[in-house]
Amino acid sequence: MIRRTAFAFFAAFAGALFALSAGAQTDVGPTLAQIMKRGFLTCGVTDAPGFAQRDGAGEWRGFDVDFCRAVASAVLDDPAKARFVELSQKERAGALQAGAVDLLVSASPWTQSRDAGQKLIYAAIFLHDGQGFLVRRQRKSASVQDLDGASICIEQGTPYELAVADFFRASKAKYEPKLFPSLEDAAKAYDEEKCEALTADVSMLHGVRIGLTAPADHAVLPDLLSKSPRGPLVRQGDDQWLNIVRWTLFAMIDAEELEVSKANADSALSSENPQIRRLLGVDGAHGDDLGLSQDWAYRIVKHVGNYADVFERNLGQGAPYAMERRLNALWNKGGLMYAPPVR
Repeated sequence: MIRRTAFAFFAAFAGALFALSAGAQTDVGPTLAQIMKRGFLTCGVTDAPGFAQRDGAGEWRGFDVDFCRAVASAVLDDPAKARFVELSQKERAGALQAGAVDLLVSASPWTQSRDAGQKLIYAAIFLHDGQGFLVRRQRKSASVQDLDGASICIEQGTPYELAVADFFRASKAKYEPKLFPSLEDAAKAYDEEKCEALTADVSMLHGVRIGLTAPADHAVLPDLLSKSPRGPLVRQGDDQWLNIVRWTLFAMIDAEELEVSKANADSALSSENPQIRRLLGVDGAHGDDLGLSQDWAYRIVKHVGNYADVFERNLGQGAPYAMERRLNALWNKGGLMYAPPVR
């Protein structure tokens, strides 16, 4: 009797697990359901050089833009089905909270207060940024240690102001702060030689440099004063959508590590490497848990590219900014970009 009861219990338990597993493969969360119904993805972006700007034909281009197109490729198999909503810094969080956009890519750096206080979730880090300095090459500054006594243009009321003060105090060095109401005003003053250095996040400084009167006469120093991790934001409460956005980035990083790119995505389908075959959906069923097609990662790489493709095209050597990968290099090349495997 006891054996029969135990057997019945375990049979019922196994059946329940099977039912839950089957249901998990077919359930569609609210965000994915809305996107599939309307036929396009909405992304919130903020105008920024290298990240999100319209080209001469009115098309959105940039690092943030390409990430949105990668998500649209995974979900809808068409990067053109990403639509962009331009948002100011003040509008961004509210637009995502209200459901005006599905995804926010032009976001402020990841901090505890932003992560926990806005009912939003950073899906992952797609750019390791940080505060740095832009200087004139004629100054021959090799590092921030060479800025002792320099005048520095700073956007007033920002974390940049505090970080500079903390750094020079800790270094027992002197500097002359020159404060401006916006980064644009600070950059203009720097270009007019009203200060010897300009401080902001490094990614922004590379964009500022291109807009100066003589860009080649300026350089971004290699030192970082702070951490400014950046990544896509989604609303709390929809884990499926969080996973889709997160694994879009992971697939791009894994593809770079496996040397699968936009240029060779089709030929990689016939690879004998089991990791490549799983990533591209040739083997296994790794789209089920995301509610996506098995070839979701192949779609990303085919339409948009791997992480290196996107970085170099928009920020790196294929762009006017010529940013070095540094922390954004793969983990096995001295950087911090690391992703779990698809398996």
